Amino acid sequence: MSTAIDSTATSTPVVAEGPESGRARAKRGDTATGWAFAAPFAVLFVLFLVVPALYGLYLSFTGETLTGSGGELLGLANYTEALRDPDMWRSLGNTVWFTVLSTIPLVALSLAFALLVNLGLPGRWLWRLSFFLPYLLASTVVVMFWSWMYNPKLGLINGVLAELGVAPVAWLQDPNVAMISVVVTTLWWTIGFNFLLYLAALQTIPEQQFEAAAIDGAGKWRQLFSIVIPQLAPTTALIVTLQILASLKVFDQIYMLTNGGPAGSTRSIVQYIYESGFTGYRFGYSSAISYLFFAIIVLVSIAQYKLINRRSAS
Repeated sequence: MSTAIDSTATSTPVVAEGPESGRARAKRGDTATGWAFAAPFAVLFVLFLVVPALYGLYLSFTGETLTGSGGELLGLANYTEALRDPDMWRSLGNTVWFTVLSTIPLVALSLAFALLVNLGLPGRWLWRLSFFLPYLLASTVVVMFWSWMYNPKLGLINGVLAELGVAPVAWLQDPNVAMISVVVTTLWWTIGFNFLLYLAALQTIPEQQFEAAAIDGAGKWRQLFSIVIPQLAPTTALIVTLQILASLKVFDQIYMLTNGGPAGSTRSIVQYIYESGFTGYRFGYSSAISYLFFAIIVLVSIAQYKLINRRSAS
């Protein structure tokens, strides 16, 4: 007797697609879409940041000049020369001094202004505009304005001093006051950004905390030091970090106000890097200085990060 073979018994079983496989396919599709959106930025990031950074690192080990000559490898000679260069150290010292002089008032005054505006003074919009408007100005406009203010003969500041019987001051020509003059200009120009950060943070503090403190008999000063300042600690840490990094990279206002003078008393490290590369034609040497400065900024950032985390944990 012949046996009939059931065709259905030998056919390949059909496995139904489960929810997991569909979810995995959707996840892969989302990943591909994300990479497609990120690809233009990634390409520009690599071309205009990663590649120049790596090329600059390579130049720091060579004797490359602006004329294209001297491209031979020198090893660590540029770094050794930079560490022995008194002009480099003086420029770095000027930068650190500017950072100290500018960071403290830019943090303290912006907090004070934000507290005053947050109290509900009349015309709050005008106060906000007055503090923030200079921040929107271009550096060239700011420098032109303050150059006129600092003019030894025709400037407004010396004009006011003359009315008070005070001798005129060479604000940008005297090595003893030139850096202070640059700091005042920077303070007037950039305080608005920190002011807005503090003002936004103040408005997030619950009003119930102040009401409870008032019921317990805490006065305004007690509320300031027990409620406001602790609540603003994260904002203060952010502002200090941003301000230090911005001050270390100062260039525009110093270069246009004093050109690093008088007698190099205000020349920043960034200006010295620029002068070494484009005035002294030594691209390799200026690259070495820039990477030494980059290492300093990285160390400062790491130190601030650990300090902030330690305070947050305690």
